[in-house]
Amino acid sequence: MTLTIIITISCLLLIAYLLDITSSRTKIPSVIVLPLLGWVIRQITIFLDVQLPDFSAILPVLGTIGLILIVLEASLELELNKSKIKLIIKSFLGSLIPMLVLAFSLAYLFHYSGQFSIKDSLINVIPLCVISSAIAIPSARNLTSSYREFIIYESSFSDILGVLFFNFVALNDNFDVYSFGHFGLQLLIIIIISFVATIGLSFILSKIEYHVKLMPIILLVILIYAVSKIYHLPALILILVFGLFIGNLDKLKHLKWIEKFCKLDELCKEVKKFKEFTTEIVFLIRSLFFILFGYLTETSVVLNTETMILAVGIVFGIFMLRAIQLKISNLPLKPLLFIAPRGLITILLFLSIHETQRIPIVNKSLIIQVIILTALVMMIGLMTSQKNDTTT
Repeated sequence: MTLTIIITISCLLLIAYLLDITSSRTKIPSVIVLPLLGWVIRQITIFLDVQLPDFSAILPVLGTIGLILIVLEASLELELNKSKIKLIIKSFLGSLIPMLVLAFSLAYLFHYSGQFSIKDSLINVIPLCVISSAIAIPSARNLTSSYREFIIYESSFSDILGVLFFNFVALNDNFDVYSFGHFGLQLLIIIIISFVATIGLSFILSKIEYHVKLMPIILLVILIYAVSKIYHLPALILILVFGLFIGNLDKLKHLKWIEKFCKLDELCKEVKKFKEFTTEIVFLIRSLFFILFGYLTETSVVLNTETMILAVGIVFGIFMLRAIQLKISNLPLKPLLFIAPRGLITILLFLSIHETQRIPIVNKSLIIQVIILTALVMMIGLMTSQKNDTTT
C-alpha cells in the first residue's frame, strides 16, 4: 500500500509538471486540471474498493503553507519603482472595492431572505469574494508583463485584504470606534514585526555558511506567520513585505545602514537561489493541494442542483463587478476580465468559519461550484483571448 501511494503521488506530480510546461500551448492552466486528476483517482479507488487513509486534515495545512509560499513567490517577482505606483493603486482598489460591494450585497441578500444576522452573513460570503492568487498568478504566466504584474498585485492584495476583512468581522462583536482602533493597532504591530523580521531573515540568509540555508528561511517565515496568526495579526502583510524587500535589494544599495546588517552583493546572489528554491517548493505544495482537493471532492457535492442557480448568480455578479471596475480603472476587459478565480483562499476561509457562525445556504456545494465556474470562465476566456490575439 505504501509503495502504491508513493508511485501514485510521483506520477501525479510528474503529470502536473508536464501540464505546467505545456500550459503556454494548450492555454489550459494546470491548476484547473489537477483537481480533475484528484477526482479521477478518487473514482478509481472507489471502483477498486481500495481503502486509503483520511487525508481531509491535511488539506488546510497544505493550503495554509501554499498560501504563504504563493504570496512570497509573487512578492519576490514584483519590481518596486515610481513607475509602478499607478499600477499598485489600480490593483489595490481593484481588489478592495469589488470585494466590499459583493460581500455587503450578498450579506444583505442572505440577511433579508434567510433572516440571518449581518455578521454571520458577512463571515460566510467573504470567502466567495476573494480572488485566489494560487490560481490567478500561475494562469497569468503567459500574459504580457504589464497584465501579469497587475494580476500578481491584484490577487496578492485580494488575499491579504480578504483575510483582514474576514478576521475583522469574525473577531469583533460590534463595529465601533474601539474595534477599528484595535484593528489599526494590529496593523501597526504587524508592520513593525514585518520590518524587524525582514531585516533579521535577510541577515540570517547572508550569514549562514552551512550548505543547507534556504529551507531554514522558509521554515522561519512559516513559523513567524503561524505565531502571528495565533495572535490574530494580519500575517500575510509580513510575507509581502519580506518578499518585496529581498526581491528589490538592488534598489536599496544607496541606503548605507543596510550594509551594516548584510553585504548586499553576497545577499543578492543568495536571493536568486532563494527565488528558484521558492518556485520549486510552490509547485510541489500547490500541485499536492489541488490534487488532494479534487480527491476529497464528492460528485454529489459538485452536481448539487439546490445551490447551482445561486452559484451561477454569484459568478455573474463577480464578473459584472469586475467589468465595471476595469472600465473605471481604464483597463482592457480582455483578458483581465476573466481572471477572477476563487480557489485556495476561498477554501481556507470557509473551513475556518466556526460551526456556530455557519449559515446553511453557504455550504460546501456552493463553495466548490463557485470555484469551478470561475475557473472555467477563466480558462475559456484565456483561450478565446489568445485565439483573438493570434488572428489579429
